Amino acid sequence: MSRRRLVVFAAIASAVLAADQVTKALVRAYIGLHDQIALIPDILWLTHVQNDGAAFGVLDGGRWLFVTISVVVLVVILWALLTLASQSRALLVGLGLVFGGAVGNMIDRIAVGTVTDFFDLGWFPVFNIADIALDVGVALIVLWLLFSPEHRAADARGQTPGPDDPAAGHGGGGPVL
Repeated sequence: MSRRRLVVFAAIASAVLAADQVTKALVRAYIGLHDQIALIPDILWLTHVQNDGAAFGVLDGGRWLFVTISVVVLVVILWALLTLASQSRALLVGLGLVFGGAVGNMIDRIAVGTVTDFFDLGWFPVFNIADIALDVGVALIVLWLLFSPEHRAADARGQTPGPDDPAAGHGGGGPVL
């Protein structure tokens, strides 16, 4: 892992974390619990809810279970970041987004006891910036797993792409997903 890629990963994770924590603090400070403000009438509201479950309110009451799962996910992400020789931008961005989102929601669970959610579409569970980052990050990682030429080539050989692997994006084998 190059220093530049590590800096990019840290910048993405930090930006997600900062945006997530600032918006949650603003919601907790200025919008009463269960109060609603229309941002785009009939489409998008800010609705202050406290979620003590997983994403979108699934499995209520598992605070410490979710903190433990978050820690495991963060360790796996760091392991993947440091051991995979992938040059994929999609994988790097996906890992950064998931890391920042997981830390953001974990901070809420530890410090507040619940996760502050506030984006409300009316027809979908209320969510926050960390949830968006987690979903987009996981989607990018899945796309990399399914469609990346470097991943498919290494998978066909039964190995992880290494730094000398032409399919790992070092040998001009097409765009790196």
